[in-house]
Amino acid sequence: MAGNISGFVFRVTTWGESHGAALGAVIDGCPAGLDLTEDDIQQALDRRKPSHSTASTSRGEKDQVEIVSGVFEGKTTGTPISLFIRNADVQSSRYNDLKDVFRPGHGDYAYFKKYGIRDWRGGGRASGRETVARVAAGAVAQKLIAAAGIDVIAYTKSIGGIEGHTSGLLPAPDLKAKVRQNPLYCPDHRAAAAMEEKISTVRKEGDTLGGVVEILVRGCPAGLGEPVFDKMDADLAAALMSIGTVKAVEIGDGCAVAAKKGSQVNDPMDGQGFTKNSAGGILAGITTGQDIIVRVYCKPIPSIALPQQTMGMDGQSHPIEIQGRHDICVIPRIVPVCEAMVCLTLADHWLRQKANAR
Repeated sequence: MAGNISGFVFRVTTWGESHGAALGAVIDGCPAGLDLTEDDIQQALDRRKPSHSTASTSRGEKDQVEIVSGVFEGKTTGTPISLFIRNADVQSSRYNDLKDVFRPGHGDYAYFKKYGIRDWRGGGRASGRETVARVAAGAVAQKLIAAAGIDVIAYTKSIGGIEGHTSGLLPAPDLKAKVRQNPLYCPDHRAAAAMEEKISTVRKEGDTLGGVVEILVRGCPAGLGEPVFDKMDADLAAALMSIGTVKAVEIGDGCAVAAKKGSQVNDPMDGQGFTKNSAGGILAGITTGQDIIVRVYCKPIPSIALPQQTMGMDGQSHPIEIQGRHDICVIPRIVPVCEAMVCLTLADHWLRQKANAR
């Protein structure tokens, strides 16, 4: 299977399946001398784990990370960093009834058509469980770019059509603290309460919800990204679209620019720099030094408890009702995953820029 490696200089390979023995990542290209401990990575993994929110699954993985190479006496050595996370709370038997049918909305059918075989235990490599390796690698990338003064924070913008108001919060230095004060990672706490209520209602109905995650990057220097094929916005979109649940990505004003005039979309400049940020911190594929603002649109989780119609391996029509332990809403657990993918992309481009400057 190709397509398991991300990045050019800061290169990350992820491996593992939902119900396999373990998952992990190998990072190549991380400079030597970076302070790094397992606790640095564990903090990010703990934010991805199921919470006490009504949105979360009951699967209770500890996601305990082990650094097995590339770090000595708390510092990176410049050699490949290998991260290992064992699966512990695996109940594959719950998927026995699904091994001969394709689950609607999942990657089952597409995987089978591509490879002629599929791991029916929770979706295998196509499971959201795969993202634990991304978050682990992203924590390393976050430490690297933090040393360059770059800060990345992701948060819940909306769930099931209930939108949090974040525009007035974006400049606030305590935004990260506000985000982490509730299990949905929504800085608008009043909206978060309404989201929890809607999730609870939809859970009783046997259905699921989607939502929108917004990512804010502060302190990114101007000049990162390439003008043609490796544009910063293109690479951010590719990284975020590689997350299974993401169906659309916006930078800055995003889709709204299609209905505006050029005079409304252009970002004027004066002697102090830009006076607004419709472009979302990226022009011609290169960062401008302004805040980078990205939004990702996530579909509802396809594992619903309602009766559905599907096709089996025998080519015949079959009714299906999916059991097992599943999230009701991919948000908030996808929030740290989005954060990780942005950190990985920025780390790679930052190291590429440093290499070009030599």
